[in-house]
Amino acid sequence: MPTTPDPAAPQPADAPKRPAAAARKVSRHRGEGQWGMGHFTPLNANEQFKKDDDGLNVRTRIETIYAKNGFDSIDPSDLRGRMRWWGLYTQRKEGIDGGKTAILDPHELDAEFFMLRVRIDGGRLTVAQLKAIAEVSELYGRGTADLTDRQNIQYHWIRIEDMPAIWQKLEGVGLSTTEACGDTPRVILGSPVAGIAEDEIIDGTSAIDEIQRRFIGNPDFSNLPRKFKSAVSGSPQLDVAHEINDIAFVGVNHPEHGPGFDLWVGGGLSTNPKLGVRLGAWVPLEEVADVYGGVIGIFRDYGYRRLRNRARLKFLVADWGVEKFRQVLQDEYLKYELIDGPAPEQPTGVWRDHVGVHRQKDGRFYVGFAPRVGRVHGKLLGQIAELAAAHGSDRLRTTAEQKMLVLDIAEDQVESLVAGLEALDLRVTPSPFRRGTMACTGIEYCKLAIVETKERGRTLIDELEQRLPEFAEPLTININGCPNACARIQVADIGLKGQLVSDENGEQVEGYQVHLGGALGLEAGFGRKVRGLKVTSAGLPDYVERLLTRFQADRREGERFAQWTARASEEQLS
Repeated sequence: MPTTPDPAAPQPADAPKRPAAAARKVSRHRGEGQWGMGHFTPLNANEQFKKDDDGLNVRTRIETIYAKNGFDSIDPSDLRGRMRWWGLYTQRKEGIDGGKTAILDPHELDAEFFMLRVRIDGGRLTVAQLKAIAEVSELYGRGTADLTDRQNIQYHWIRIEDMPAIWQKLEGVGLSTTEACGDTPRVILGSPVAGIAEDEIIDGTSAIDEIQRRFIGNPDFSNLPRKFKSAVSGSPQLDVAHEINDIAFVGVNHPEHGPGFDLWVGGGLSTNPKLGVRLGAWVPLEEVADVYGGVIGIFRDYGYRRLRNRARLKFLVADWGVEKFRQVLQDEYLKYELIDGPAPEQPTGVWRDHVGVHRQKDGRFYVGFAPRVGRVHGKLLGQIAELAAAHGSDRLRTTAEQKMLVLDIAEDQVESLVAGLEALDLRVTPSPFRRGTMACTGIEYCKLAIVETKERGRTLIDELEQRLPEFAEPLTININGCPNACARIQVADIGLKGQLVSDENGEQVEGYQVHLGGALGLEAGFGRKVRGLKVTSAGLPDYVERLLTRFQADRREGERFAQWTARASEEQLS
């Protein structure tokens, strides 16, 4: 396989070679810009700046030029391109309303500050790491910090001048921003209870570590067609949203070979959502990194590079089909046949976030808690770290649901820890509204957003807890500021896609298109869109209250909200 997009460039003697089958497929036509078909000519501006210089190289310029000379010294191709390879996105300029998001040029939307994403592979944190994250927030990010649904933590208000000091602080405790964004292998999701859960099928931690060691920051895989999202979990709770990752390894028991992983590929949401598909292959723990390498190699070599909106792996999987994808993986990349294996069983519970108090297999306990819509702050993260340490823990976890866990708590310390978390408004026994509501960054900081999300989610939780205090059914409400689905609107019970809508006076105001009845895990599928069903931000609490009241009145025994929305009339859902 190639180490560079230029086939004519000199190669080291030990460089990996492109599979022979792929090397023969050279074409004079540009096609979809697939390297494996001989199409190396950049077909858009993104592909051009990646060919001009590897995104990993921008760090040197940040440290030696931009941090010293300031924001105005940053080359545009670095500013809105390569800096993402180190977790940096330009932040939205204050005061620009959602109606101008798609109208203004990028430089008109840019503030002279950045969002910085810290990758937390497997969601694993020590007390020292969380303290460092908190200190960076307080010193350099105006106290900002958000837990994401990719187990990362994001800052805002970051100055380019402060990046060398930030990297020194984070990397000093083993954290990284390497390839947290960009056309790269992003953070590897992992079960937050890996290695400790009583019901775990297999612990995938060693596989995550090996993937990280071999592929993250590796120039052979730092120029992909688009982002590459991955997940490894041996939990029967299916707790890493495996259906919407480019590649996912899901714990299963093979009747002959024992515990291992079922292989999924081609999931992703955004404006053209697709659920991942099973390749029907069982992968032993020691081969996970090899298979990961094969799949990311296929994406690099055969992924579509002509159009950005068709550059995700899900489009290649859809065009090739499962049988061809598996065959290419085996023949050209792995050089061996994968073992056929069983599908994972349906999860035993509806919630997959591990919130609450749970016994570990070693007899100690872990405690999961819910901030509101992932919005925390530096001081709070420092307080969480101190609480964990005071109760004998040095291990914390982030989840794929914007939640956190403290591990390894002795039984006689559980009550005290819970009280300490609750005193910080971090609920261990949250309402379904607090537990099930997620929100993306929104217009406060994101240049793609049209509407506000975080504060809308916080106030919606408060309103629903007051209006429907007895509501106890599991429910997910996902709020997104634009069509790109960072908050997974299509797979929520109530998915809210931000857009401008008309109010009762005909004025354009912030609002949402409504998706109903989506799910991951248990009967995974996309939500239903009712024709013309939109709601203003101001009218959102009234709408959700009306909807849930109708559900409670009409539901059959044991019927979940998603099941009810599938059979309810449009009038009931309006």
